[in-house]
Amino acid sequence: MRLLFLFLDGVGLGKDDPATNPLAGASMPNLQSLLGGKRLLLPDQPGLETPHASLLALDANLGVSGLPQSASGQATLLTGINIPARLGYHYGPKPNPPIAEFLRNGNVFNALRKGGRSVALLNAYPPRYFAAIASGYRIYSAIPLAAVSAGLSLKTAADLSLGTALAADFTAQGWREHLGLTDTPLLSPVKAGRRLATLASGYDLAFFEYWLSDYAGHRQDMLSACSLLETLDGVIGGLLEAWDEASGLILLTSDHGNLEDLSTRRHTHNPVPLLLIGAPHLRQTFLHNLWHSARTRPISQDPTPDPPHPQQPWPGQIQPDLSDIAPAMLSYLGL
Repeated sequence: MRLLFLFLDGVGLGKDDPATNPLAGASMPNLQSLLGGKRLLLPDQPGLETPHASLLALDANLGVSGLPQSASGQATLLTGINIPARLGYHYGPKPNPPIAEFLRNGNVFNALRKGGRSVALLNAYPPRYFAAIASGYRIYSAIPLAAVSAGLSLKTAADLSLGTALAADFTAQGWREHLGLTDTPLLSPVKAGRRLATLASGYDLAFFEYWLSDYAGHRQDMLSACSLLETLDGVIGGLLEAWDEASGLILLTSDHGNLEDLSTRRHTHNPVPLLLIGAPHLRQTFLHNLWHSARTRPISQDPTPDPPHPQQPWPGQIQPDLSDIAPAMLSYLGL
């Protein structure tokens, strides 16, 4: 069974407050339809089930004091190891040497390739990105580092032109406006979603990283944040049109909160969404594996949490966290 991992950087589950949370105010009809008319907000009970989707809240704090950060959160998602707990701190945005070592020593991309599964990171990277990496001016963030450590080749401008990759903003408008690559083919959000579905159908695991959501949260610009989310909703609409839900799952999650609270430029302690889209039996298989991981992993205790620290929005309930995603993915894909 195939899995498309749609990673949204810096998107938590926040309050139903359109004054501070663009997810409470943006026009997102495709996502709301998927969620039975509800928005992507902190649910009032541990889970939401609709005919085509399941929504859970994941703990991104991981039992460690301080605000969750991108490098340690993404590395936890990709390895199944509670990296902040191992290190004693959250860290980001780019991996420091200890986090890089965790990623190089094993991640879901490595595990799947060793198990004979096909894997791809569908993001295209522009020429200046490769030049900056080669010169040492820039280092890999967690997701491309995990990919290259597993022997995957990052996709290029040529892949984008051929239609075998997608720009980070889905449409490639940013390649034209900000990178000066004016010959780059443009896509509408709906066509980008259809392409995402088509490309993902060729792999056991296809991964796409959408990092503009975290940038929007740091900028605290409600209009641009809503515009970004409305583009994302168009992509989701095109993706759902072309996706065969009987043959695989779409998994959407994040590494930490940010965009859902524009009253601050900082990350948040909010849980992040785990949204599964697909046939009910496939979702139940994945959720069974997720809950098994949550119930059997060691419990991390934080002696000095930062109040308020909503690691467990529903007292008395086990709450899955970021470290449960990789084990659930591997079990779902038969490893």
